[in-house]
Amino acid sequence: MRILVADDHDLIRETLVMFLKAQGLSDIAEVGTVDQAESAIAQAPDAFDLVLLDYDMPGMDGLNGLARIRKAMQGRPVAILSGTASPSVARDAIEAGARGFLPKTMGAKSLAAAIQFIAGGDVFVPYGFLEQADAKPTGDLTMREMQVLRGLTEGRSNKDIARELDLQEVTIKLHVKTLCRKLGARNRTQAAMIARDRRLVN
Repeated sequence: MRILVADDHDLIRETLVMFLKAQGLSDIAEVGTVDQAESAIAQAPDAFDLVLLDYDMPGMDGLNGLARIRKAMQGRPVAILSGTASPSVARDAIEAGARGFLPKTMGAKSLAAAIQFIAGGDVFVPYGFLEQADAKPTGDLTMREMQVLRGLTEGRSNKDIARELDLQEVTIKLHVKTLCRKLGARNRTQAAMIARDRRLVN
């Protein structure tokens, strides 16, 4: 199975591809925009069995990007990836023809299993996700929290962030804990995904 992963955030895309390769899905191509995905498919119309399309990246324009890639794939499956999209967005995506909605916070094994499920001709959405209420808006972040969050989105360690901000590493850990609570994230990686998808940092 050949997969095309389209996500404009290099760190997130590379991590996702690493997870999938660790689960035995080794034939993966990567692009960073809808235009690049469309071009890759056009150059080799039958090359990809599945496209994983980030919901919030250049060229998506809501779900218009999904329509473009579905047309290019000529019936082969296209699924939406997202770190933060709401259940209502997931419902709209499925109604618009997406063959799956995959939260980036899924475990590697679950993600690989979902991809196999979609490639087999089924539609995948995490159990109970569509019945959830949409998330509340993000709480206000302090300037210091924004600085730490920017460090997380750049893939820096707590130690590196502490050195840059001239703070103790334990202080950074406390900020990360607070950020996770405010953003509704389970860990620093998910916090970075949420920040990137919601355009909280430049």
